Amino acid sequence: MSLARPLALLIIFGIIVGVQRIAPVGAASSVALPFGFSLIAAYLLGGAAEIVRLPRLSGYLLFGLLCGPYLLNLITASMARDLQLVNGLAISLIALIAGIEINIERLRARAKAIALVGTVTLGVMYAVIGVLFFIAWPWLPIAPDAVGLQRLSMVLVLTAITASFSPTVIIAVVAESRARGPLAELVIATAVLADLALILVFTLVMQLARTMAGGAAEGGGLLVNLSWEIFGSLAFGGVVGGLFAFYLRLVGRELTLVLLALCVILSQAGRLWHLEPLLASLAAGLVIENIAPARADALRDAVERSALPVLILFFAAAGASLQLDALAVIGVPAVAVAIVRVVSLRAGASMGLRSAGLTDDTSQLLWTGLVSQAGVTLGLGVLVATEFPEWGRPVQTLVVALSGLHVLVGPILFRNALVRAGEVGRLDGPPAH
Repeated sequence: MSLARPLALLIIFGIIVGVQRIAPVGAASSVALPFGFSLIAAYLLGGAAEIVRLPRLSGYLLFGLLCGPYLLNLITASMARDLQLVNGLAISLIALIAGIEINIERLRARAKAIALVGTVTLGVMYAVIGVLFFIAWPWLPIAPDAVGLQRLSMVLVLTAITASFSPTVIIAVVAESRARGPLAELVIATAVLADLALILVFTLVMQLARTMAGGAAEGGGLLVNLSWEIFGSLAFGGVVGGLFAFYLRLVGRELTLVLLALCVILSQAGRLWHLEPLLASLAAGLVIENIAPARADALRDAVERSALPVLILFFAAAGASLQLDALAVIGVPAVAVAIVRVVSLRAGASMGLRSAGLTDDTSQLLWTGLVSQAGVTLGLGVLVATEFPEWGRPVQTLVVALSGLHVLVGPILFRNALVRAGEVGRLDGPPAH
């Protein structure tokens, strides 16, 4: 290994330490400093991670964790918040990549199998994790005195969050690895469909928890909001994707710039109209891939040029935001729950694949792609903590600790599986059938 990369890292670390010490108070937290520092240093550390056969994303995460406010504090808490300005753009870009990689014609023959795999996998996870939580509830630092239906409602809410997946991390690993093939498609499709089911289940169990807490039933309003968030997002993304496909056919120039503008529109529309940017961007990518497949290859080149800096900042910010104090507070239960989750995930995926008749060695690696947890999981934890402060805040602490563990381990497992399946670096090759 050349000494150039470690030497460059040391120089950059020295510069940032010097800037923090000599700059006026507040100057070191400007947006430009964390963005520039993270882009260069995380890129170098990501390259070092690849040398030791780890995904670059793990290097970006480790950079954020090492330099974040809980360890070296080179990226302060305010700087970490500045880095999160790129989150909306990153999620939209990552989801757009996922949609472009899902060809309906190729997946048509496996659609029923994928739905069966997802259903069985989630069913096994819900059963195992739910029973574990219910039995171990008196020893969990959440609401140990809760009994009966009240305990059941809390257990169901926590189980729905714990069993969730992270399409964002999954798609980012696929994009960063330039992977293409049956395993990548199977993992992405399973995770997206499972998270749609998760949103429905979470809404229902939250309503049960409100009823047990004496809150007024608002099922109709919740269903309306849920329908708008899911179907409205898909419809909006489909329209935007159709317009972009039209642009590809007629113009097809300056794709990198137009692509980033498209992602800004998709991410900001979510805030303005209460849509889900992940779903909208996924739908846009699906429409582009399946309406204008010939031009989608040119779009992939534009995605490759624009994705790297966005991915670096996104995962560096995620690493800097990992709350190590949460892991210290609830570390032992979190590790135990993480182990049970991975074991039940692997068992459920294996049972689902057998039920669907997918017994090939590549499909058996499905579980590795579903280990990661991130944005959706953390967002659900925030919702619970906001609505039920007494027991929701301990739930959020546990969820943060679980997500931190899974997001560090999951990308490593999944990329190794993609390597074993021979799908890494195949983005420029012919489509896998």
